[in-house]
Amino acid sequence: MRTVGLIVEYNPFHNGHHYHLQQSLKITESDAVVAVMSGHFLQRGEPALLNKWTRTEMALRGGCDVVIELPVAYSTQAAEWFGYGAVALLEATGVVDALCFGSEAGEIGPLRRVAGLLAHEPAAFSALMADCLRTGASYPAAYSEAVRLYMEAAGDAEAASFPLAQPNNTLGLHYLLALERLGSAIEPFSLKREKAGYSQTTITDAQIASATAIRKLTLEAASPEGTAPYVPHSTLELLMRDHAIGRGRSSWVQYTSQLFHKLVGESAATLGSYHEMTEGLEHRLKKILPSLDTLAFEPLLDKLKTKRYTRTKLQRALLSVLLGHSKELLSPERLRGGIQYIRILGYSPRGQELLKRMRKTAKLPILNSAARSQQADPYLELDVQATSVYALGWPDASPRDLFRDYYEKPITIQGRIP
Repeated sequence: MRTVGLIVEYNPFHNGHHYHLQQSLKITESDAVVAVMSGHFLQRGEPALLNKWTRTEMALRGGCDVVIELPVAYSTQAAEWFGYGAVALLEATGVVDALCFGSEAGEIGPLRRVAGLLAHEPAAFSALMADCLRTGASYPAAYSEAVRLYMEAAGDAEAASFPLAQPNNTLGLHYLLALERLGSAIEPFSLKREKAGYSQTTITDAQIASATAIRKLTLEAASPEGTAPYVPHSTLELLMRDHAIGRGRSSWVQYTSQLFHKLVGESAATLGSYHEMTEGLEHRLKKILPSLDTLAFEPLLDKLKTKRYTRTKLQRALLSVLLGHSKELLSPERLRGGIQYIRILGYSPRGQELLKRMRKTAKLPILNSAARSQQADPYLELDVQATSVYALGWPDASPRDLFRDYYEKPITIQGRIP
């Protein structure tokens, strides 16, 4: 059974995701899909619209066969560690033959050449990166410029002119870097992203909209029914189900009170110990707090944002404060050590067959719940804590909601329901 791996957030699963999944099966000539999916908090430093079990069900009903959780220690990281964690999990299953990711360019040749040269970060590239950062550019902008200059010096004009600054192209490069660094035999493929940009808020197509636009529709309307043209029927059913019980509209709004409690109650020194709190950002935070007109998330971001600090960087830093993620626990040395388990969130009947194979081929223990872990793992503990924080954003959260990781079995379905 040839298997393709996908790295996803499905926030929520929409028609574009369904197209990507179907085309991934086709171009990789695969029979099954293993998806590595972020849990309750995501790569851009945001809470997921819906909890990870609902999104797992969306994924399975949309065509995935096994859904594996990307631990929050990696799911909330910049592209390098997000990509490394996700690819390492696909590699660890022992059953994934191909990886297919969407990109703005749809080309993989230039990215593979860049990855081949930069996988072990030569000194010349590190020097270029340092020079670019000294200009005051944000890290993503500096990285793109350093790659351009390095590939130009290497005589690869096509790779030097590649639009690396576009978010899916950047993620794609880091997936390829991870494959190189892990010495993986997984074969990479890329599909061109069509009809809706990564963070496009306007809808310009009758059936395809970005997840950003769909979330905007869901959060601003009284009901998720307006998303119907842009999502599979199964996704709409689940959006409506969770909305009816007050659990389908999570955003930073629900966590602002928790966040400000920590920002106000902790010293600058303590804030500075959190992951992504760099270059004195903790002091800037403390200085800005008294000048706010309202204790709301967006005004805080607007005051904090500079050329150097992008919105995404700031969201990740604030999320680290909310979740209590320290620099020590999420240091490059710790992250490089990798994930020590494979957490299964759900599977289809075909996925059950894959899991039987995985139990023989996997390089890491396979967990069906946090309660099944044989030993304490700091990253698994962070996932349990993330679920508790996420559930506290609901108006009627119960203790069982807070500790659902210990109780919930993997989501199963009887078949694919488009």
